[in-house]
Formats: sequence, C-alpha cells, structure tokens
Amino acid sequence: MTTIERFMSLLPQEAAGRQVDAALITSESNRFYLTGFSSTSSAVLVFRDACYFLTDFRYAEAAERVIPAPCKVVCIKKMGESLQALLKQHRARGVLLENERLFFSQARLYEELFAGVGAAAIEDDTADRILAEMRSIKTPEELEKIKAAQKITDAAFTYILGKIRPGVTEREIALELEFYMRRQGADGVAFDLIVVAGENGSLCHGVPSGRTISRGDFVTMDTGVLLNGYRSDMTRTVAVGEASAEQKHAYDMVLKAQLTALEAIKPGIPCSRVDRAARNILEAEYKGAFEHATGHGVGVDIHERPRFSASDETIIRPGMVVTVEPGIYLKGKFGLRIEDMIVVTQDGCENLTHSLKDLIIL
Repeated sequence: MTTIERFMSLLPQEAAGRQVDAALITSESNRFYLTGFSSTSSAVLVFRDACYFLTDFRYAEAAERVIPAPCKVVCIKKMGESLQALLKQHRARGVLLENERLFFSQARLYEELFAGVGAAAIEDDTADRILAEMRSIKTPEELEKIKAAQKITDAAFTYILGKIRPGVTEREIALELEFYMRRQGADGVAFDLIVVAGENGSLCHGVPSGRTISRGDFVTMDTGVLLNGYRSDMTRTVAVGEASAEQKHAYDMVLKAQLTALEAIKPGIPCSRVDRAARNILEAEYKGAFEHATGHGVGVDIHERPRFSASDETIIRPGMVVTVEPGIYLKGKFGLRIEDMIVVTQDGCENLTHSLKDLIIL
C-alpha cells in the first residue's frame, strides 16, 4: 500500500460534526510525504476512492514520472477553478484542511471556493493528526533514506576534524562541512548549519560568524544533510588544543545525560520520561543551563513529532526516529551539546549515529 493509499484509508467519515468526503493537502512537506514529489504552488486533493496532484506546467511532466498510482497528476491553469471542478465531480460536501500549516488568508480563500460548489471547509486538526501519526512511524524505505543521510553526516564529522585549528573561523568550518557533504552526494544541508566556538557556544542556535577559533575553545557543530527528501541531524563538540577541568567536567556530565537518555528509550513509555532522564542529571549541577527539549523527531522535516520533552506524553513506538541531544549553555563562557539520532526498536533503540562521542581534543 502506498502512502497515499494509507492516507485515503484513514479519512474519517466525520470531523467537527461535518461529513468528510475529501482532504486538501497544501503544505510542501506533507505533499512530499504523500507523493514523493517536491514543488511549489501545488496541492493534493484526496478522496476515499481517488487522488489528484494539482500543479502547473512547470512541474506536471516531472510529477508524472514520480508520483505513483492511484494519484493522478492534473496540469492546471487556475487552482481555484480546478478544485471546484473536482469537488463538484465527486459531489463533496466536506473537505478537511490542514490546520497547523495553513495561513489564515488561505483558509478564508478555500472557504469561499468550496462554498461556491456547496462544500464546507473543515478547519480542525483532523488532517494534521492523521499525517503526524503516519509520519511519526518510519517505513523501512524511509529508514534507509535517513540512514544514508546520516552516513554522509558521520563522514563529514570525520573530515572536518582535520580542518579545525586556531585561526580558522566558524564560517569557514561551516562552509567546509557543506562543501564536503555536497561532494558526497547530499542534495543540500538539512538546516542552516550551526558552528559556534568559545563564548559563542552558549548560543544554542548560533549562526556561524567570522570569529576565529583559539586554543582552549570548545567548538560545537550541529550538522545534517538533505538526501532524497529526508534529513539527518547530529551535534558534536570538540576542544581545540586543550580543555580546562571545567570544560572536561561539563562534557562528562552532558555525555552522561545523553547515555542515560539513550538507555531510557523503550516502546510503551511516554516521551517525557526520556527527557526527564537527561534533565535530572544536568539540573543537579547546571540548573537553568539546559532549557531546550532532549530531542525531536526527524524525517521529511528536521523537526517532527514526537519530541523528547517534558510536556510530550506521546507513547514511544517502534519506528520512531528521534534525536537525543542534551546540552548545557553557560553565558559568556562556553556551551556544548552531544546529539545522536535513533530509531526506536521492539526492545529499545538503534543508534543511527556512529561518530565518536568521547571528548576529542584536537
């Protein structure tokens, strides 16, 4: 069964007190997830017995080569008119819209379009919940793509170790990483790469700058690639030349928190328990220095459900791909993070990240 067919089979009979006949998927990542094709200005209109990928002449031919049956590619001139014609043809009375990924103005436009053919726009989270549930459990084919992306990411870390030295800038390291990953076949980076050194390490999502690396700096690198529509995510922190006793101790604590969180992962427990396992260790000495979640899902998007956070009570299930990334951030001094990407198995997890985690002093 294709992803589209699975989604078709999961359309409910009713939502928000209205009859459901179809769903309109407009966000780029959900469109790609359902069809395997990436484009702008397109939409997927899904009925229980039919599916249409609506796009213009720029993408129609390429889409026909990629998108599997039963989804039919329709080359359109005006999206609104094409939607109305298909809804009328299928006598649709209720159409699910995405809730999380739709602008208010777009929702109002679809309301008017649907009303023109006697259909109602259903604006709750039904479509979002169905797609999030589907996307949270990776298929074997998806896992292979994620593993391939991570293989390049691991190789990039090994490569960049030979380029980090005093006098090189954060920006130069980030560029070297991206060039290397693209030369290894990556379609692009999974997100804007993070390379921060010294006091900039306390910037959790810091932007690579012209700051030069000095002896005694921690250098944190959050990297990942985009490959065949799927992403990888990994963070490593290394020391240049030497590391102080304070740095070494902080590193040991973050590593201990990460290993403890990895050990806690198993099917049937809430995601919040994994977050707690890491957080309890770090808050004992570094209260307030670890404020982000312990991890997040990865797949078509770099941040997906579920999350290893204090507020996420999602029950962990086999097939989920999630990062495990505790860190501490000491303003004006340094920061560090250690991040692996795992897939949940029947009795624990498989670590998809293979780069060394012991403190490396270059």
